[in-house]
Amino acid sequence: MHTMTLYSDPSSAQSHRVRIVLGEKDLVFNVENVAHGENNEDLIALNPNNTTPTFVDRNLVLYESRVIMEYLDERFPHPPLMPVDPVVRAKTRMVLHYIEKDLYGLLEDIKSSGEKKSSAAKENLKNNLLLSLDFLQGKKYFLSDDFSIVDCSMAPILWRLPEYEIELPKSAAPILKYADRLFQRGSFIENLSEQEEEIRNNF
Repeated sequence: MHTMTLYSDPSSAQSHRVRIVLGEKDLVFNVENVAHGENNEDLIALNPNNTTPTFVDRNLVLYESRVIMEYLDERFPHPPLMPVDPVVRAKTRMVLHYIEKDLYGLLEDIKSSGEKKSSAAKENLKNNLLLSLDFLQGKKYFLSDDFSIVDCSMAPILWRLPEYEIELPKSAAPILKYADRLFQRGSFIENLSEQEEEIRNNF
């Protein structure tokens, strides 16, 4: 049986969420760690943009994390990470769009060397997380009692809050409890890189 390969930045939230999906599907795969900015000849041959995550399944090469995640869910449908109902599936895609725009979209600015830009992005990320409280009311996971592709995307952001120097207020207790549920899943624990483990060890 062939083995799939994921070129993954061990510090990147985008790569992290793909690893979580692979773990949820209980798939055997190789991880090739490629640090941000590193020139990896094998990766460049597959993806001229030299970006991570890049996923290889036989002759198929996929670049973007969202594309990879949805491919994996369709290619390996059990357990499902996207709802079957088309209405709920559409709502899930809308939430994913929100997460990518209003959470992941701020990460580059958070890591900026400019203190003003970084501070503003951190404050925006914190406020956007607080807006997600409504999605967690009475639910075990985001939008639902079933673990989904949305939760795979939320987990890397929540795990990195100490690194981003973001502390949520007491009113955000449901978010913190939700985060703990995510962090206890085997797919999350087993697919942490060494760099990601150190995030929580250092704070």
